Amino acid sequence: MKKGREGMYRGATSLAVRARHATWMLAFAIAATVAGCSQNKQSDQDAEPVPVTRLKVQNQAFLDMTIYVYRGPQRLRLGTANGNSTSRFTIPASLIFGATPLRFQADPIGSNRNSISEEITVSPGDEVTLLIPPQ
Repeated sequence: MKKGREGMYRGATSLAVRARHATWMLAFAIAATVAGCSQNKQSDQDAEPVPVTRLKVQNQAFLDMTIYVYRGPQRLRLGTANGNSTSRFTIPASLIFGATPLRFQADPIGSNRNSISEEITVSPGDEVTLLIPPQ
């Protein structure tokens, strides 16, 4: 009978050891993942800062307009220009590479007529003005 108990305790100890090993392996895996996903936040001292490129929308129309920017076939929503007001939007630096041809679209909210500008060559740091006349 004593033999049976030793076997039972040995199995329980083995199970506890396996559970402890699994816990340590999991903790190690989490630590390795966190360390691998961390980023180097130091900025490059030699890099020039990228100037902000902006779009100024003078909406003289009554309707609010959703403003989009196009670079080739890519369209990106910049925001909403309220009616009878002036709005400013930042054009993402990821769209501007040197002198870049862009087009802008004003899509009126609550109407089906929208207009697209001709191509405008934009460089980093420029401020482009888009005038939406009253209807």
